[in-house]
Amino acid sequence: MLDPVNLKTNGFYFSLTPFNSQTEGLIGNSNDDITFTWDNTWFSETKVYEDYWTAEIAIPFSILRYDETKLVWGINFIRAARSENEFHTWTHMPLQFRGTDLGYTGQLIWDQNPPRGGSRVSVNPYASSSAAVENDFNRTTEGKINAGADAKIAVSSAINLDLTVNPDFSNVDVDQQVTNLTRFSIFFPERRVFFLENDDLFSGYGIPPARPFYSRRLGSKNGSPVPILAGARITGNLSKQFRFGLMNIQTGRKGENSADNFTSFTFNQRVLSRSVISGYFNNRQGFQTDAEKTADPLGAYGRNGGLAFGYSSASGVAQAWSGLNLSMKPGVTGDTYFANAGGGHFGQNFTCFLDFTHLGREYYADMGFVNRIENYDAARDTIIRVGSDFFYNETGYTWYPKSGPFNKYSLATNNFLAFDGTGKFNELSIKALATFDFRNAANITLSHTLNQVNLLFPFSFVEDAQAEALPAGLYEFQATELMMTSDVRKNLVLGVGGAFGTFYNGDYNKLTASLTARKQPYFSMALTAEYNHLSFPSPYGNQEFWLVAPQIEVNFTNSLFWTSFLQLNTQADNFNINSRIQWRYRPMSDIFLVYSDNYFADLPVANKNRAVVLKVNYWLNI
Repeated sequence: MLDPVNLKTNGFYFSLTPFNSQTEGLIGNSNDDITFTWDNTWFSETKVYEDYWTAEIAIPFSILRYDETKLVWGINFIRAARSENEFHTWTHMPLQFRGTDLGYTGQLIWDQNPPRGGSRVSVNPYASSSAAVENDFNRTTEGKINAGADAKIAVSSAINLDLTVNPDFSNVDVDQQVTNLTRFSIFFPERRVFFLENDDLFSGYGIPPARPFYSRRLGSKNGSPVPILAGARITGNLSKQFRFGLMNIQTGRKGENSADNFTSFTFNQRVLSRSVISGYFNNRQGFQTDAEKTADPLGAYGRNGGLAFGYSSASGVAQAWSGLNLSMKPGVTGDTYFANAGGGHFGQNFTCFLDFTHLGREYYADMGFVNRIENYDAARDTIIRVGSDFFYNETGYTWYPKSGPFNKYSLATNNFLAFDGTGKFNELSIKALATFDFRNAANITLSHTLNQVNLLFPFSFVEDAQAEALPAGLYEFQATELMMTSDVRKNLVLGVGGAFGTFYNGDYNKLTASLTARKQPYFSMALTAEYNHLSFPSPYGNQEFWLVAPQIEVNFTNSLFWTSFLQLNTQADNFNINSRIQWRYRPMSDIFLVYSDNYFADLPVANKNRAVVLKVNYWLNI
């Protein structure tokens, strides 16, 4: 790990296997936030001997961000000793923290100013050709030729400018689908490379249920993809203590979805030893016709601003956080803010934290993710906005026995209490869990959850058109879950689990299974399956949900890869095939051949759409 600015807030991660397979990533402000989809050029060679292996690594200065006058960098080394189920770190690392925690790096001391990076400009043009057919819309096969480019410009050794024109994300990994048994939407991580470098500057505000900035909103509107025409982003350090980011993205019109311009500005000011004061302003400006303005006046613009403070003691054991976020929409007044505050103790054995959040009924985040304000009313087939105040607490204790079968084991409880915007009780969840990590890298987790939900509006969890929605009212239910995983170091890894109990006024059963088989370093296959069964009393219906997802990875060489991902999701009524061949014919330059196919999951099987894409890009340092 490298922390060139040595502020313990963000850094770089470079990893090797004995077979010289590389992984690089970005370490965010939380230290648990590592973005492995960051992609850049660095060089390495390895050699395996009878009882050890060696590595040589060369990291270009041009891919790092640093102050040339700073003579002390943060640095650490991790060795994963999988055969002993151990991780070794160069510096002393408390057991409760990951090895990537930047608060415990050592020092790399320069005897003179580090050199300036090599190439100041990198250009990555691409060209693609595709053929697609949308069978569910009775369309004929359409061919398309596309081209665009990304560029990186080192404004200084500490500031980077990213540019993109007509970006293409056809080679990006598909989302790993999940079964959603909640009343709200699901958060999926960003995978597009353009948005990843220094992503923590923009996306680190708020808490998981409410993020003022969510980059996947850029390029999507009303649930449909829209083209990104061009974008620019400048990020880096203006001083030893001050980081900033400025982004502008222009999308185009597609069908009934109008074009938008997105702008986001953010800053981090380092205070004390490991604490940060941060702020942001987001603006979405719509380009609507007069008719669209009349039909959707809220679509004219959406603006958000906020300030946050994150405190961490030098050791990282004591932490606290707070934030205030405001939103602005045309004609919208009232409770337009979102605020949260919390803190906790993160010790080696005892951990406890509490967070309080207020979500105003009129808080909008056009560039963000908020999943509790919009509530679906099945009786009126409409969305009703409801404010929310909720508390979340985690408390646990972990033991580290020096002998016996366990590497560690812990007892914990997770608690959630929510009220609606008028102070009326909405939801309570109390979860107790025990986790056992064995010395042979196996794992067992046992949990029991008690729930109370004051359902504000009728809602249905089944897809039977003849079934009635569950009526509004108070529901009490509970479930027990057991999950087991065998030794993850083996070439054959098995995981099984199950849950049973009640769900609102019905019965609930869940079965999960996973199987991973691999032959390092050439082949890996993972099969996951999940079955959920909901049984409600008449007339509320029954439902079975299947989620089956095999994934196959073949590494022919260190530069030629084949990945195939199949997903059957009966809840989404979709069976997807995504198969990709990637040839890295030179550093950061690739040829992709991608095949994608989607079918309705219900019988008889019918094709929705199908596409084949050939994409070539070339990395050029100027």
